[in-house]
Amino acid sequence: MNTGSDEAGGPAAATDETGSGSGAKPLGSRAPEFVQARRALHLSWQVGVFVVGLAVVVAGIIMLPLPGPGWLVIFGGMAIWATEFVWAQLVLRWTKRKVTEATQKALDPKVRRRNIILTTVGLVIIAVLVGIYVWKFGLEMPWNIKQ
Repeated sequence: MNTGSDEAGGPAAATDETGSGSGAKPLGSRAPEFVQARRALHLSWQVGVFVVGLAVVVAGIIMLPLPGPGWLVIFGGMAIWATEFVWAQLVLRWTKRKVTEATQKALDPKVRRRNIILTTVGLVIIAVLVGIYVWKFGLEMPWNIKQ
């Protein structure tokens, strides 16, 4: 299951998927040494980590249309998987890199100015619509209005 264990500990383990040694943690299992030393125990450990991670990811997927922090829970499940599986570690590294890029882009003064202008225009439109509603119907709830 885990083809990229860090048992070799060579210099390639300290590089990320792009081949640049960014000082990130090496890829591979983070199971305790006594677990990694026994094949059956390590396989059981991996199955347990996979099942727990799957339960958390499924809970996050269920929360997407419902109230709750769906994406946060999904990434939490991915983080659980990343403690044992290289593919999940690579997905999390890619996600962190994309979030960092989006953050830097959002902090660009031009983008910030555009976002502030769009937010202000949106709030003005909402305020006008609420004002029209109150002017026409008063402070009556929509479900209590008789046509």
